Amino acid sequence: MWSLYEAAQLRVHGEDILEEAHEFTYNKLKSIINQLSPSLADQINQSLGLPLHKTFSRIRARSYMSFYKENPSHDKVLLALAKLDFNMLQSLHQKEIGNITRWCKNAGFATKVTYARDRVVELFFWVVCISSESKYSTWRLILGKLLECICLLDDTYDVFGTFEELQLLTEAIKRWDINYIASLPECFTVVFNAFVEELFVDIVSLTTESGRSSLVLENVKQAISTLAQAFLIEAKWCHEQHIPTYDEYKVNGVQTSTYPLMLTTFIVMQDFATKEMLDWNFSNPKIINAVSLMIRLANDLSSHKVEQERKHVASAVECCMKQYGISQEEAYSFISKEISDCWKDINEECLNSHDNIPKPVINCNLNLARASELVYENFEDKYTNNELLKDHVAALLLDPIII
Repeated sequence: MWSLYEAAQLRVHGEDILEEAHEFTYNKLKSIINQLSPSLADQINQSLGLPLHKTFSRIRARSYMSFYKENPSHDKVLLALAKLDFNMLQSLHQKEIGNITRWCKNAGFATKVTYARDRVVELFFWVVCISSESKYSTWRLILGKLLECICLLDDTYDVFGTFEELQLLTEAIKRWDINYIASLPECFTVVFNAFVEELFVDIVSLTTESGRSSLVLENVKQAISTLAQAFLIEAKWCHEQHIPTYDEYKVNGVQTSTYPLMLTTFIVMQDFATKEMLDWNFSNPKIINAVSLMIRLANDLSSHKVEQERKHVASAVECCMKQYGISQEEAYSFISKEISDCWKDINEECLNSHDNIPKPVINCNLNLARASELVYENFEDKYTNNELLKDHVAALLLDPIII
């Protein structure tokens, strides 16, 4: 029963039997939880909340070790090696986050951009979820710093700048010319230079030896400009108190999810940075669109009520209500189904053969979808309300496993 439930998570569009199997097994497992041993009940409860296919592997691996230890026939040597491997990789991740934290402190973001959220650890949690292998350490350093810059940019568009100021900032980023914001408050210069003088200096130093600096900078700059323009569209909607259609919102939401930019850095920082790969990345492929849309919609469902208490751009919920003439409750249900459909798109892309797309790139997409499920589980925004994420952060990045 449990295995069938887990297998049903890989269903794609049109698989009605697996759809029925998922609903049946979920309800059946839920009804028999109290009849199972405590250990088995805990494992199944975890699966009902976040199935194996939708869970980041390192988080599930740490959890499973405690269950495996209770099995009388467990292999003690294998378990000890698994714990040692987890701790060694965790130690590397701790060094990486220390590097990023020092970088942010030296740049003075906390004192110069006081309205921005301090979420260095939470942002790095996303990074590790996308790809945790030791060979991608350089990329994690770059993405961790990039996400901090994006956080500064997002909060500037969201809570600080006037629409006129944001127009100038967008033009500065598009032209890569600080003169457009020379007359604006200092924090705009700090946000702009976070990309130009802080992040890009690091990228150049890390890619000069390989001869790929110009390739990396050109493509990352293009993706950053696209993101800034998407943020400006949201700012315009908010400024004009305009509620776009749900379809319009989703198109822009793919970019404001920030994932297309995140994946760009993964591609250009690795050996598979080819023109073919970059063309694919910028062509809005199905799997990137699905993951990006999932992040945007899940974020909106989890933060909708809080954000509507202040002046804020209409979320997917309002846009869905407007386009289809439905209630808020119906909109929540509609959007939840759309997220489920995004998973089907992702499954299709993972199951299909992509000879021209490296497996690590496909895995990045899958892992970010998994991270989204965790961070926005139960309609809770664990990124903004970071107290809700602290146990996962501690397990993944702070507390070693006792051997």
